[in-house]
Amino acid sequence: MLRALLIAAVLTAPSAAIVPIHAAAAQDDSTQCVDTPAKKTKRSIFGGIMGGITNNVLGRSGVPTSIVGVSLPVGSLLSDAILKLLDCKEQQQAAKATDDAIRGGVGTEVAWKSETRANVSGTSKVTAAEQLADGGNCLTVTDVVIVDGEETTVPKRMCRAPGASGYAKV
Repeated sequence: MLRALLIAAVLTAPSAAIVPIHAAAAQDDSTQCVDTPAKKTKRSIFGGIMGGITNNVLGRSGVPTSIVGVSLPVGSLLSDAILKLLDCKEQQQAAKATDDAIRGGVGTEVAWKSETRANVSGTSKVTAAEQLADGGNCLTVTDVVIVDGEETTVPKRMCRAPGASGYAKV
């Protein structure tokens, strides 16, 4: 078990040491959220690899993976209209609500309240499911975000290909 934890620490340590502490503190949330297609691709590939390794190593060692911080891929779970309204922390909260709602199935609604701004909250609700001819399936998820009393409602289609492990926005 100790060996597995040491391997996980070694694999994740270089990525944590890349950004000096003073540089990270100087960046505000809005600049950290800006994504380019190249950043999305790199993060998706690296995150998938590291997530798989971490879950595999920690799962085999008996350490519950729920204690490890998880960063959800907000770009594949949230619409652009919702992303523009929220800061980075709120985007993670909204993505987690979508992920939790998807896990619950049709009729499941998950609410969240911003930890960074007083008048920001939202919900994600799975409103429909569809089985595709190729064996995949799709869900309709409706996101509602309220910022300073102004409500934005955005439905989205989330699909999972046959054999895939998760849903992605289409």
